[in-house]
Amino acid sequence: MAQCILKIALDTPLNAVFDYRWEGEDGALPQVGQLALVPFARREVVGLIVGLAEHSDVPVEKLKDALAVRGQLSPLTAEWLALAGFAADYYQRPLGEVALPGIPKNLRVLTTVALDRAIKKLGKLEDKHDHTPLNMPALNAEQQAAADHIGGALGYQPALLYGVTGSGKTEVYLQACAQVLAREPEGQILILVPEINLTPQLEGNIRARFPGVMLATLHSSLSEGERMLHWLAAHQGRARIVLGTRLAVLASLPRLKLIVIDEEHDPSYKQQEGLRYSARDLAVWRAWQLKIPIVLGSATPSLESWHHAQGGRYRKLELRERAVKSAVLPKVKLIDMERDKPRDGLTSQLVAALKLRMERGEQSLLFLNRRGYAPVICCESCGWISDCKRCTSFMVLHKPEHRLRCHHCSLEMRIPRHCPTCGNIDLQPVGRGTQRVEEGLQALFPEARILRIDADSTRKKGSAQEAFDTVHRGEVDILVGTQMVAKGHDFKKLTLVGIMNPDTALFSQDYRASERLFAQLMQVAGRAGRAAQVEGGSPAEVLIQTRYTQHPLYSAVVNHDYDHFASALLAERKQAALPPYLFQALLRAEAPELATAIEFLTLARDCRQWEGVTLNDPIPMTMTRVHNVDRAQLLVESASRPVLQAFLKEWMQALRDTKTRVKWSLEVDPLDI
Repeated sequence: MAQCILKIALDTPLNAVFDYRWEGEDGALPQVGQLALVPFARREVVGLIVGLAEHSDVPVEKLKDALAVRGQLSPLTAEWLALAGFAADYYQRPLGEVALPGIPKNLRVLTTVALDRAIKKLGKLEDKHDHTPLNMPALNAEQQAAADHIGGALGYQPALLYGVTGSGKTEVYLQACAQVLAREPEGQILILVPEINLTPQLEGNIRARFPGVMLATLHSSLSEGERMLHWLAAHQGRARIVLGTRLAVLASLPRLKLIVIDEEHDPSYKQQEGLRYSARDLAVWRAWQLKIPIVLGSATPSLESWHHAQGGRYRKLELRERAVKSAVLPKVKLIDMERDKPRDGLTSQLVAALKLRMERGEQSLLFLNRRGYAPVICCESCGWISDCKRCTSFMVLHKPEHRLRCHHCSLEMRIPRHCPTCGNIDLQPVGRGTQRVEEGLQALFPEARILRIDADSTRKKGSAQEAFDTVHRGEVDILVGTQMVAKGHDFKKLTLVGIMNPDTALFSQDYRASERLFAQLMQVAGRAGRAAQVEGGSPAEVLIQTRYTQHPLYSAVVNHDYDHFASALLAERKQAALPPYLFQALLRAEAPELATAIEFLTLARDCRQWEGVTLNDPIPMTMTRVHNVDRAQLLVESASRPVLQAFLKEWMQALRDTKTRVKWSLEVDPLDI
């Protein structure tokens, strides 16, 4: 009989691993990295074995027995456990809260019989072991150089693939993958994309290029059963290519040889709840850990990555030309809204451009990053506005559903027939969302085929891909969309992009707002003119409606000049001592009353002082109240990442020992301050 102490990590806020007795009947000891079923409190839960010991600090008679070990699964590797351990240490979370959610739920809750059935089902899937790529198009010189560098890289070699929109970055990824699979037939490749709606197009390209290679996809839209099968395919090493969103960075990939991060600048790579990790940063650490190459691709790299490339930490690979020879970058023009007054949100120049494209059978895109019909309704008699009763925000008008809806707490109500304050029945919508723009276009162009793509129109599973397929088939004349349409999509017939209402981001208190706006404008502008220009067709054009035509950000967009814009922003950040020249963490507190949250943060600020670390005064969050809960924050800064990490480790332990009813959380490297 084999006896030992199992050290097990559980998905619990307690910052500890738990000891359990093991007395096996077959004489075999469990292995580190296996899953074990154990009693915890009054439940039976699955935990991860992270260590074996002969003795425990807890008296043996007080230890509970582990109930079973999931022997059907091969253990998670030491490298994967080290990745989970690094994420737990860096983001100041218990190991179990990092490791267990990274494993599909079904592997933790299924019975032994059901788990055996799933593994057997996976075993029946055909694995052709044929890595020969098909239909390999010729690359231009810049693409070929980039693909050869990535595909031939050995050891840890981070590269920033900086290419203009439409320069063929995806083709570079695919041909680099072909080189790696040819050199490492048993190897695995991880490809990350920022959003779920970008996976179908890339998945189709990969399957067409590598029909004999098993592909696994990992994202939150999969059912639990699908996610488990795909995760198992990756864990067993059978899936040679794994494509996914940020959660895929924690997938078990025992033979990983290359990591690709597409649109690396995208803030969607940062988890905004629970474990607030950056998938991009964890991917870079994972590549360093495994001594494998990693490529970060973008037309508008994050300032952190650009800073690393300028400083030599990343190798910069450039694609300055569009992949299709006769496809040129669109011409960007600014429309002064002070001179060309818009009607129903559209200036006369933009209306004329839309009409021209329709006459020529070409497609247009109107981009407005605000869903709903109107941001707010108001009473012009007394000044009443449709604010949310539970949040410091407005109730957005959704006219087709006849509802007011808060986009923060999801509170809904019918549109009032009269003003709740003065009884006036003439309530007016203020501002424009995608629904109102769509309505205006239908009145202006009744014969046009208009399609709106936003979070409201794509709620059903598969509806987003169906909508994009409709555009690709040419069955849409004018596409109205939010950021969902701004990146990654290759619309062959699209020659006009109109950008509405971008000015609000120019005056944000967030120091990252200008960086994000520039990236957004460049990405959505890049949807135009990606195919070769047809003889007699319209040249690709981007029209930006603005009241600030002299703003330097718009000048950089007009000139497609990311280099100069990024250099200017980095100089500002350095002078102001902001990231990437400074490292930050943000402590957030939530309470029924704002004063309670501020009081807790004040105590947290005063409980520790640390040389080289600045603790700023607690302040209310920009969105102070959400769902009847008040929120405040405390910003911590240091010029040294190791110094900040050392402080956070001790500070978090002190806060965990503090008795408080305030709900608090820490975010390292916050994106939203």
